[in-house]
Amino acid sequence: MAFAGLKKQINKANQYVTEKMGGAEGTKLDLDFMEMERKTDVTVELVEELQAKTKEYLQPNPTARAKMAAVKGISKLSGQAKSNTYPQPEGILADCMLTYGKKLGEDSIFANALVEMGDSLKQMADVKYSLDDNIKQNFLEPLHQLQTKDLKEVMHHRKKLQGRRLDFDCKKRRQAKGSQITDEEVRGAEEKFAESLQLAQVGMYNLLENDVEQVSQLVTFAEGLLDFHQQCADILRVLVEVLNEKREEAAARPKSEFVPKTLADLNIETLGSQDGMNGGTPFLSSRGRLKNSHHHMYSSQQNLSTHNNNNNN
Repeated sequence: MAFAGLKKQINKANQYVTEKMGGAEGTKLDLDFMEMERKTDVTVELVEELQAKTKEYLQPNPTARAKMAAVKGISKLSGQAKSNTYPQPEGILADCMLTYGKKLGEDSIFANALVEMGDSLKQMADVKYSLDDNIKQNFLEPLHQLQTKDLKEVMHHRKKLQGRRLDFDCKKRRQAKGSQITDEEVRGAEEKFAESLQLAQVGMYNLLENDVEQVSQLVTFAEGLLDFHQQCADILRVLVEVLNEKREEAAARPKSEFVPKTLADLNIETLGSQDGMNGGTPFLSSRGRLKNSHHHMYSSQQNLSTHNNNNNN
């Protein structure tokens, strides 16, 4: 840095500290300028926040966003471009329905209905990708350009204005105290201060009076959302009609009687069949066992009665 530049930086730092710590009065700008500064600061915050929230709206899953950002960063470092698309929720749900609908088989009306809904959700996911591309190109990109060019330039002029104001006030203050500061130096600092003041005012004015372009971008955003929802509504309208037809088809299908198979039907050997083969007591049902039990009790009672009669005789 040249000596003159270093001296200028020292003057600005000296004036800044004097104003903050020593209570020195700096040159005050009018309320209109201060209001423009306030609105410009709000615009800077707005553009930053609006970009972040719009991306969250289009891609609400933070884990997926972080993964995509990581892949993008690795691709830049490696120099290899890798395609990495955001997994739309509609597409994820569609894959689930399509997978299990096909596994159930074509003879199931429910399975066919799952496939129909999965296909519709796939279409909605594609429409969502189109919305993402539209909003990124026609809304987010202009905001990024505004942030990196216009706002950056305005903030540069404001920063330069602050520095030149400090330099101007420092030279005035030192000249008033009898320092060897010439009128030419003060006049030169004043001219630069006036130049930066004009550039900062014009830049902020152009930024704040750009409503037509900025509102047009909001219109584009809203139109994109409207088109997205209209297309999704059309897809869902057709889907509901198809699903209603599937429901009527399922209701009209005659139900076949179902008779559960027994172990014998399945040629499975039971305990009873094994005992019969070994010469043991055949397997009986619970009702058969109950009847045999009653018969055994009756026979026992008869035998007991006969035995008692013989003893009496």
